Amino acid sequence: MRRFFTAYGMLAVLLALCLFFAGGTYHQEAPTGREGGEALADRILARSPRPSGVAVVISPGGNSADFAAALEERLTKASIPLSARITGDPPDAREALAALAQAGKTPTVIATTPECRDWAVWNALRTQFPAYANTEVIAAEPHGRSTFLATSNLRNIADQIAVIAILAVGMTMVIITGGIDLSVGSLIALSAVATAWMIRAAGGVHASSFALLGASLAAIALSGAVGAFSGAMITGFRIPPFIATLAMMQVASGLAFIVTQGQSIYEVPASFTWLGRGAGLLSLPNAVVLMIVIYVLAHFLMARAKIGRHIYAVGGNALAARLSGVHTGRTLLFVYIISGLMAGIGGVITASQLKAGAPTYGVMYELYAIAAVVVGGTSLSGGEGYIFGTLIGAFIIAVIRNGMNLMNVEPYTQKVVLGLVILGAVLLDMLKRNRMRRAER
Repeated sequence: MRRFFTAYGMLAVLLALCLFFAGGTYHQEAPTGREGGEALADRILARSPRPSGVAVVISPGGNSADFAAALEERLTKASIPLSARITGDPPDAREALAALAQAGKTPTVIATTPECRDWAVWNALRTQFPAYANTEVIAAEPHGRSTFLATSNLRNIADQIAVIAILAVGMTMVIITGGIDLSVGSLIALSAVATAWMIRAAGGVHASSFALLGASLAAIALSGAVGAFSGAMITGFRIPPFIATLAMMQVASGLAFIVTQGQSIYEVPASFTWLGRGAGLLSLPNAVVLMIVIYVLAHFLMARAKIGRHIYAVGGNALAARLSGVHTGRTLLFVYIISGLMAGIGGVITASQLKAGAPTYGVMYELYAIAAVVVGGTSLSGGEGYIFGTLIGAFIIAVIRNGMNLMNVEPYTQKVVLGLVILGAVLLDMLKRNRMRRAER
């Protein structure tokens, strides 16, 4: 249990943040659309005696038509007479309801949407037509709900963090070895541009599914090759990872601009958005499903596979690992290839989400990925970290950004908060390491 909380203690922080933003975005809200129509129908059916006639009044636009359809469907099944459905502004409603009164078909209940409930026309009708004196205007009652906990918002959080979380898988492995990879943001742009460019060359909007798959795999392989080059420079020529990947960040960004001449590539078919915008298993976005699969595989690789033990060994003490028979060069090359491949996958997802390839994609993504890794508990000194801890860190960052947006926190303040969160995570790591050193003495 102690080991679990040491590895995944940030899970408690994530849950605390969710509770905070759930409370901060709690408000009273009347249901709309079909939900609102069904709620109002239940309220009408609960009345005693039941109304002898119901007029449905809605304003044009929005989801008012769905509201009226659900309400009328439920009332019809219960054999409640419907006097009319009136769609329009207050003058339209007054004219139609006046016609009902003159025809002797005055409804006993006017069912409407929350935004129409306070129209002044209702009192004017009661003054002009005595038949409306006992007619009641009712709408669905508001109830409390948290915007943060809405299913659509939670799905949106997962969808938004998918690319950064996938990037963070490779970044976790790199940082555990004691390195860093600053090229992943630019590799997202290069991968997205390469994918869109190859799709355009293979037929553009008329490209086949085989062409889409081939272009995507080729772009991912290209990013993996760039990662392999960075790893070769680091292992073969002892170039510091910071310098090597900084250089490749510039190279990848420059190549993306050269390929596109600084323009975006939009000639891709609508089916290309399946990965970035589509949903499948349990109504989860396909990008999120892919993210989960990648994390499960990465967890087993790091926790169960031989290469995973080698990665931890190299990060803990490279000399001791080499003397123990670990091929440190191959291990480092492997993690940089994985980091490049993850960036390639992120670029394909981004291109699919935006249905285009542009050299401006991925700006600052490398910093968000590093932040997710650090917040998730991986030590920048190397040798310590957990894949699922990184996933928790990615969601912490996503939840903070999303929650602050919902609470209307200005963007500049958001940057300050995120910066302090990252600084706090690094500070906790340093304090923990200092405590461990004192204990060893």
